[in-house]
Amino acid sequence: MDLIHGPPVRIQPYFGYRSGERLIISARALRAGNPRLERSGRLQAFRTMLAQFASREEPELPVVLELRSPQGRAERHEAVADREGFLHFDLALSGGWTLPARTGWETVSFHWRSRHGAMSVDGHVLAPGKDVPLGIISDIDDTIIETGITGGIRSVLKNWRRLLAEMPDERLAVPGVDAFYGALGGGAVMHGDTGHAGERVAATHRPFFYVSSSPWNLFSYLVAFKQIRGLPLGPVHLRNWGLDRQTLGGASHGTHKTASIQTIMDVYPHLNFALIGDDTQGDLPAYAAISSANPGRIAAIFIRRAAGPLSAEQKAATQTLESAGVPLWMGDDYSTGQEFLQATGLDANREAAGIVRESIDAAR
Repeated sequence: MDLIHGPPVRIQPYFGYRSGERLIISARALRAGNPRLERSGRLQAFRTMLAQFASREEPELPVVLELRSPQGRAERHEAVADREGFLHFDLALSGGWTLPARTGWETVSFHWRSRHGAMSVDGHVLAPGKDVPLGIISDIDDTIIETGITGGIRSVLKNWRRLLAEMPDERLAVPGVDAFYGALGGGAVMHGDTGHAGERVAATHRPFFYVSSSPWNLFSYLVAFKQIRGLPLGPVHLRNWGLDRQTLGGASHGTHKTASIQTIMDVYPHLNFALIGDDTQGDLPAYAAISSANPGRIAAIFIRRAAGPLSAEQKAATQTLESAGVPLWMGDDYSTGQEFLQATGLDANREAAGIVRESIDAAR
C-alpha cells in the first residue's frame, strides 16, 4: 500500500440483471482492498468485518460501463459516483438484446482511472431464459441466515459477535434451505461455453433475486455465504446505511423491500414470481401489498416462522392473500415447504433435470 496516498481506488461491482429492454447494475467506488473472508482467527475476523463497515468511498469518480449485446454490438455508458461512492446504471436496451434460451450470467466491464492509470473490472448480469415462466425473490435476513443486524440498534448490540467476529463459513444456514431453494430453482444450468467470466457464476434454471435491509457493505460476505452453502446466486437489493432512525429503525424495512420487489417485477412483466421471507420484519404485509398491486403475478408466498404469534397486521395480510387466491405457506421447517412445492406444482427439479442433460449433451 502507498503510505502517502492510501489504497488505490477500486470498483466493487454488484450483481446486475436485464431483460430484452432494460438493464440494471450498480457498483461502488472504494479506497480499500478486496475483502479476505476466509477463516483466520477471531481477531483477524473482527478486523476484516470492521473494515467492511468502515469503508472509504471515492465520490465524483467517472466510470464507464461497457456492454456487449448477444449479437456483439458494443455500448458504453458513463456515470459519476455519488458522495457515497455509488454508481447506478438503469439503461434502456434496444436492438439485439434478446434473452438467452436458458438462464445465465453475462459479463460487463467497468473502466476508470486511478493513479496507476487505466483500470477495469468485470461485472455480472443475470439474464433469465426466454422460456422461463417463474422467478424467485427471496429475503436474506432470518430467511436463509440470521444476520442479527436489521432489527434496530439493540439487535446490532446484542449480536455484535455474530456480526463482527464470524466469517461466512462459520455462519449457519437456516436448516433445509439448501434443498428447498434447490427444488424451487431447479438446479444449476450448465453452459457449454465457459470462456466468459460471467459464465463462471452458476445460474439456476429459475432466476433468483434477493432483497434485504442489510447494508451494501455486506455484499461480498453474503455472496461468499451463499456459495459456501450451495445456495443460488442472484442480484441483490441491499440498502445504504446511515446512522439515523430510518436505517436503524424497523419502519422502513417493508418500504425498501416493496420498492425493490416492484422494480424487479417491472423489469420482467412477462414473469410471475414466488416470494420467500420470514415473519420478523414485515415481509408478510409487504408481500400482500405486492400481490394486491400485481394481481395474478404472484405464484406463491413462503414465510418462515421465526418469531411469535402473528400480529394483527400479519393476520390481515393472510386474509388479503386468501381473498386473492395466492397460495401461502407458513412454517418453521423447509422440509414441509418442499411438500408445498410439490402440491402447488412449483418443484422445478424434474423440469430442470432434462434441461441440464440437454446442456451437457450439447457441450460434448
